[in-house]
Amino acid sequence: MLKQIRSFLADTSGATAIEYALLCSLIAVFIISALSALGTKLSSEYAEVGNALK
Repeated sequence: MLKQIRSFLADTSGATAIEYALLCSLIAVFIISALSALGTKLSSEYAEVGNALK
């Protein structure tokens, strides 16, 4: 039983998957924030063009 517990505690195969998941989520947060900022900028640009055409 003790041998199985030591084996379980020494196993790091799941750590890699967790690291990749954290990395992907961090990249996703940066992409979402960049697209949000770009969307706001484009919205204001379209508003200016629309007002200029009136």
